[in-house]
Amino acid sequence: MKHRKEAWARVLPEETFRVLFKEATECAGTSPLNDEKRPGTFVCAACHSPLFTQQTKFNSGTGWPSFWQAIEGAVDTRTDFKLILPRTEYHCARCGGHQGHVFRDGPAPTGLRYCNNGVALRFVPDGEALPPVREP
Repeated sequence: MKHRKEAWARVLPEETFRVLFKEATECAGTSPLNDEKRPGTFVCAACHSPLFTQQTKFNSGTGWPSFWQAIEGAVDTRTDFKLILPRTEYHCARCGGHQGHVFRDGPAPTGLRYCNNGVALRFVPDGEALPPVREP
């Protein structure tokens, strides 16, 4: 796993690597993806695996891109105790890159809020080809 992280560090911008593979958090309100409203797909910034569609994005008011549902099978979760109280962390099911945390205060129909780091995503507008899935 360490070798794989080192390989990602060579191909990703430093902040993106820190969020995805060191589980850092970007500052709230800094991502241009907060205002992205065009139809399209949000892919993992590392491996380019599709994670969310624009149809499931909503304005949570938190300062991070938020979604009420991930693409089926696209993310895995685990419990995170970094802030003492347990939270549900989610990450890209393909490369393991940390995306954010999921909370139970989102809109219908799921009631979930996938609170995502913008630098962990890349937006691909409808009509543009999805980038090929990649390895480090």
